[in-house]
Amino acid sequence: MADRIGFIGVGRMGGPIGRRFLERGYELAIRDVDDQAVLPFKGRAGVTICGSPREVAARAAVVLLSLPLPATLDDVALGADGLAAAAERPVVIDLSTVGVRTTRRVAGALGAAGFGYLDAPVSGGVSGAVQGTLAVMVSGDPELFAAWKALLSVVGKNVFYVGAAPGQAQAMKLANNMLSATALVATAEAMVVATKAGIPPPVALDILNASSGRNSATQEKFPRSVLTGTFDFGFLLKLMLKDVKLFEELAEELAVPTIVAESVANVWRIGVTLGLGSQDLTAIAQLYERWAGVEIRATDSRPMPEDTPGGRAESCTKSSR
Repeated sequence: MADRIGFIGVGRMGGPIGRRFLERGYELAIRDVDDQAVLPFKGRAGVTICGSPREVAARAAVVLLSLPLPATLDDVALGADGLAAAAERPVVIDLSTVGVRTTRRVAGALGAAGFGYLDAPVSGGVSGAVQGTLAVMVSGDPELFAAWKALLSVVGKNVFYVGAAPGQAQAMKLANNMLSATALVATAEAMVVATKAGIPPPVALDILNASSGRNSATQEKFPRSVLTGTFDFGFLLKLMLKDVKLFEELAEELAVPTIVAESVANVWRIGVTLGLGSQDLTAIAQLYERWAGVEIRATDSRPMPEDTPGGRAESCTKSSR
């Protein structure tokens, strides 16, 4: 039982994390409502596919959750066939981003029923899940954290203890995602201006990444998923809107004004309204492309130094200042 992990939610993020545990010799008891998510695990040694969260709880000493929405966590934890309905009381570690209010409520209900609970959202995207390089933010009982920290180190190389209260890790994750969402829309806005001004997008990104405008969007999302036109970074646009809205909800509870977050959330709302919600989050750049009438794409060639005044494109690209 100690070497068997329960895992509920084996989709974009949970699937790669689950496979990392299999590769390290753990057995898995998994559950997902999406048959396509379960398919890669069928027939694999050490995997038991369960019909409900309650069955998962019966088969493992610890259950990890990787779920998309607050309502999904409510159902998995407290539904008629959920974890709370099980006779067994495993430790529950929630890797999802579901907001502070939902986490407090679920942690309180499961705690009252005798479950251990760690709030442990992750950051780093699908590639981080595959490589085990995620950042893991954890809040909950410090002794419980100490007991399961090694397990979480399989999930991510940076495991941070945030505090004793469930929900504190969610607050940290929402702050992170608000900044990430802001960087992405701000980069899209800046890049369409640069592109429409006649600067090749790859050159513009090189300069930004060697300058003070550098951020996660310029370094990772745009080179990988926007310049290529693939829009496949691995996180749905509508889920980013969900996270920004949860940040606004928390800020309102704490009586903190969110002038920037409101503007950023409006861009993501427009994206969902215009039908981009089920596309990759990097598709938010397509909004700015439509408005500006340009595409932010890599070209076959970049201007040579002699084609720019004083060879400035090359010097800026190579500079670290």
